[in-house]
Amino acid sequence: MKTKLSFSSHFFIGVMLFALFFGAGNLIFPAELGQNAGDHLLPAAIGFLITGIGLPLLGILAMGFSGSKDLQELSGRVHPLYGIIFTILLYLTIGPFFAAPRTGAVAYEIGISPFVGEAHAQLGLLIFTFLFFAASLIFSLYPAKLVDNVGKILSPGIIILLLILLIMVFVKPLGAIEPAQQAYSHGPFLKGFTEGYNTMDALASLVFGIIVIQSVRALGVKSNKQVLSATAKAGIVASSFLGLIYIGIAYLGAVSTQEFGIFATGGPVLSEAAAYYFGTVGSVMLAVIITLACLTTSIGLMTACGEYFHKLMPKISYKVLVTFFTAITFIFANFGLADIIKYSVPVLMLLYPLAIVLVLLTFLSSLFRHARLVYASVTGVTFLISIVDGFKSLCESLEIDYFAWLKPILTFYTDNLPLYEEGLGWLLPALIVMVVTTVIVYATGKKSADRPVGQQQTR
Repeated sequence: MKTKLSFSSHFFIGVMLFALFFGAGNLIFPAELGQNAGDHLLPAAIGFLITGIGLPLLGILAMGFSGSKDLQELSGRVHPLYGIIFTILLYLTIGPFFAAPRTGAVAYEIGISPFVGEAHAQLGLLIFTFLFFAASLIFSLYPAKLVDNVGKILSPGIIILLLILLIMVFVKPLGAIEPAQQAYSHGPFLKGFTEGYNTMDALASLVFGIIVIQSVRALGVKSNKQVLSATAKAGIVASSFLGLIYIGIAYLGAVSTQEFGIFATGGPVLSEAAAYYFGTVGSVMLAVIITLACLTTSIGLMTACGEYFHKLMPKISYKVLVTFFTAITFIFANFGLADIIKYSVPVLMLLYPLAIVLVLLTFLSSLFRHARLVYASVTGVTFLISIVDGFKSLCESLEIDYFAWLKPILTFYTDNLPLYEEGLGWLLPALIVMVVTTVIVYATGKKSADRPVGQQQTR
């Protein structure tokens, strides 16, 4: 018997997905974009929305469309070993190494630190992150209640509090929009596109997609077609809320420069705006928004990491793994936000292109008969470029000279790859290789012998 979900079920799953995606980074980066894009806000925001919303939605749909049971199976279409390595790296990146520690660190620095003196900053961070990740652990230990706990309790609070602040911004703007800063004066669309990487949502979508699919199936939906349809509807709900808030925060950033000046990050934009409109009450409201947003993201990341590594190492219980990852996350969070961001950017420059081509290949798989040759070749050429981008970003983050072996490669890439300076040098080579290998597949008469498991037809 087929089960058709109600509108409210789609809505609450979508709100849960929104909350899983929406961490403090999603508050900071649109505000920073708005401040720097200025009168070029529209093209910059469109670019940001593509990577900040479009790619995560495609990632969610790719997991449902592929029929794969998890990310490892999907990425294993390139090669089984690649599937394991890529999946582990992605989970560690959005989990205990970078994204999860960032949730606690950002929540403290933006929401709590204004109330804590500089002399007690490190102690304040330690106490806050302990309480923060203890709460995250409690929720993460009971993932079966994720929709109820996150979707129906915490998420609406985030949306309502943010909308109150953003409505005030539109009703009573802080000032006029000023000219764009140098980084956005030329090519604001592509600059906004790459800035969307910082949200990490396209990476997270390949993980959260499984949570959504499991939530849909838990409500009684069995048909793969209905699961994909329900997943798409929930994804649209989440994307709509994300888009609305991204646009509002970017606009806030753009109109704030006249009143506040330009900040190094987007965090002070929100805290200053909250205090401007609502005084101390506004600062407290912002602290609540930040903490809720970060907490819900942390819960989702810890849950996903615990479930994956439990499958990978079934002898270790889910609860032990979640506790371990939460402890590691707590330790890394206390190194501070600056170091977390510094070391995350190079990893994102490596992993993001690989994730994007995996999603694109998933949707186009039937066109090249699901041939592993295409998956492996396109991923291989993308990796050769993205790994160099990763080392380039590492040197820039550490403010050191490029490695001697890196300089000639960078020169070659810069001179020969279109859009390389904009961070998209991998795009054209990946498309060319995909076309060439697809022609080879058809020319050699290759059948779908290596059809991925999730795409196999059942008898």
